[in-house]
Amino acid sequence: MTEDNKASLLRGNAAIMEGNYEEFLALCTDDTEWTFVGDTVLKGKEAVRQWMATTYTEPPTVTVDYLIAEGDFLTAVGTVTMRDENGEKALYNYCDVWRFRDGKLAGLRAFVIKTGV
Repeated sequence: MTEDNKASLLRGNAAIMEGNYEEFLALCTDDTEWTFVGDTVLKGKEAVRQWMATTYTEPPTVTVDYLIAEGDFLTAVGTVTMRDENGEKALYNYCDVWRFRDGKLAGLRAFVIKTGV
């Protein structure tokens, strides 16, 4: 199960980097809930879709340094480069804790810190 979850997340990240957000969303449950710690909470696939449409004005570049899995949880640590609120490319470090349910992404707790350009 943990290897399947890792493969699923890596497949989803690849889809995001290709700008295929619907392929990524197909990996999520309808009631997925994403918490960006200290910022916002997205409830449901439609909320995530809208967030992606406004946040990913162009596909980001995602690098995964570590994947740590246990049971229904998968932690991903890495970097993402994307446009910031001013339209400038920026580098962010992240630690995402994903919760899977029935093989799909059901929840996210994301710790994201802007670290440079």
